[in-house]
Amino acid sequence: MRAFYVRLRSVFGEICVLKILLLIAIGFVVLAVIRSYQRSLNKPSAPAKRETIVEDMVKCAHCGVNLPRSEAIYSGGDFFCTPEHKQLGKK
Repeated sequence: MRAFYVRLRSVFGEICVLKILLLIAIGFVVLAVIRSYQRSLNKPSAPAKRETIVEDMVKCAHCGVNLPRSEAIYSGGDFFCTPEHKQLGKK
């Protein structure tokens, strides 16, 4: 009879260890889910889509650099990238 109780205690001991390991595993999963959720709250939302503005490019008559028309200096029918190149004129 004593051997039966020793064996029974051994079986229940193994079950308790398995239950503890299972609870630890569940705890890690819950912790991972909570951390993932917290990280998602801290992320900035996706930026709003900006409308792409297409602009003509022009070439500097002095050095040949391409630049947007809005940034170019127009003089005498030619475009220049800087006031210095405007003064130097066409190459």
